Amino acid sequence: MNRINKLFNEKKQNILSLYFCAGHPTAGSTADIIRTLAARGIDMLEIGIPFSDPMADGPVIQDAATKALRNGMSLHRLFEELKDIRQDVEIPLILMGYLNPIFHYGFEAFCQSCADCGIDGVIIPDLPFRDYMETFKPIADRHGLKIIMLITPETSEERIRLIDRHTDGFIYMVSSAATTGAQKEFDRTKQAYFDRVNQMGLTHPRMIGFGISNRQTLESAQKHAAGAIIGSRFVALLDQYGSATEALDKLLDDLKK
Repeated sequence: MNRINKLFNEKKQNILSLYFCAGHPTAGSTADIIRTLAARGIDMLEIGIPFSDPMADGPVIQDAATKALRNGMSLHRLFEELKDIRQDVEIPLILMGYLNPIFHYGFEAFCQSCADCGIDGVIIPDLPFRDYMETFKPIADRHGLKIIMLITPETSEERIRLIDRHTDGFIYMVSSAATTGAQKEFDRTKQAYFDRVNQMGLTHPRMIGFGISNRQTLESAQKHAAGAIIGSRFVALLDQYGSATEALDKLLDDLKK
């Protein structure tokens, strides 16, 4: 069983997933960060593929991607660094990136490299759903790779049901129609969006991301979905402390406030 499916079968709520950008804060740090976070009990990790024009990301992740690129991070280097990661890491690992570097690498080759490293899924924010269905899904399926699709408050019920019917793993609920970045709270409009999706009776679990940085936003995500994805706040702390252990300690402290 794919590790993503295994996680959601075994743990129905309060799942915590963290995002960080490969090659940030330093070159060669990616595998060590994964091992540190897995050992500390994080349920799932999203590893960002740095790109020069990350349209769904706010300033914090844009800055991390720029620094990672300057550090020499690329898909070839990332797969090289992750080739032995499954020797001691069991949690689901997901790559998150844009079409441009993946196309440059070659999608078939990308999926094969993911399979070779034990990557369980991929999130491609700028992948059109029709292209996913017609071209990308069959290739990913052959390699046992889950393509996770995003929904936002602007996504129609028809499209949400289509995504629920034709994807696997989980659905990534973007908290707002905006780029990534920490928020102090989720307002009534966002809460209504979470409730509306919950009432649809979807087949797949949801994870809420974008904006989670404190106790209020974490508890709201945990109430309305299987769990939360935290990116910008953790990336900012990694940049500040330069240590995954210290960044995680501070993040966990923030989530209690």
